Amino acid sequence: MMMVPTNKRDEFYFGVMMVTGMALVMITYNLMRNHLFGTLSPGELILQYVLGFIVAFAVEMFVVGPLAKKAAFAMPYDKSKKLYVILALAFCMVTGMVLSMSLYGLISSSLSGSLGDGSLIVHYLTIVFHNYILAFPLQLIVMGPLVRFLFGKYVAKHSVKLAA
Repeated sequence: MMMVPTNKRDEFYFGVMMVTGMALVMITYNLMRNHLFGTLSPGELILQYVLGFIVAFAVEMFVVGPLAKKAAFAMPYDKSKKLYVILALAFCMVTGMVLSMSLYGLISSSLSGSLGDGSLIVHYLTIVFHNYILAFPLQLIVMGPLVRFLFGKYVAKHSVKLAA
């Protein structure tokens, strides 16, 4: 069964679980793609993960999450089908998060001097492309099902016990 949050508290926990999983993989991917594992100290790597998670969580909770939900539910599809709702939300969330977090990556690279020469727009679009080709399948095939399973097993199950 596909578990999804049904109240604000559960939405918060679901969001934390999803952002944690996606941010962990996406930050690792971008550090590897930019050959930073051999360059940054362990402390700098930890800082990258902490800052990336904080930014991703804030963006998801306060900007992309609310906008993605509005956009997903405004699309023309049968909302009584839970799978369609999940796919629409995943598409909108991944698109919004990739666009936002790629901007964060562009700014971070620019501030550290590791961006290189060329147009900022070309750099941004390249970052978006590389992030989207990993983030969308990761969300649909791995993180989405994994987080919904864990959410259903631990969080939603616990919520039902508290309500009873």
